[in-house]
Amino acid sequence: MGGVLEVERTNTVLYFERWTEAVAFYRDVLGFTVAFENDWFIEFAVHAGSFLSVADASRASIRAGDGAGLTLSWQVADVDAVRTSLRDAGTDVGESATRFGARVFDVFDPAGNRIEFWSGSLTDG
Repeated sequence: MGGVLEVERTNTVLYFERWTEAVAFYRDVLGFTVAFENDWFIEFAVHAGSFLSVADASRASIRAGDGAGLTLSWQVADVDAVRTSLRDAGTDVGESATRFGARVFDVFDPAGNRIEFWSGSLTDG
């Protein structure tokens, strides 16, 4: 991508009323590494140059939402293995499906934000 906007790093910030549960979900269930933390904000490394932060809504100037209209979509090497691992860890996982030619399933974090895991190649179908 050329021009003025040259993104070098991305960070999605989610705000939670149930912050402690959200931290545990992203750290312990999904296994993301903590890149930065303080007493109300934790940034997780998702992939090189890509981060996801969870903030305690009671301590932030932004309020928590209800998860409606938000999807985090993450491509993984083996979606079935990820689904099995999350299910075995006690996470409520959605059914496996095929969308746009890719294998996919969904989970929801403690605030109701949808996380879509997928593998394969996307097509127009």
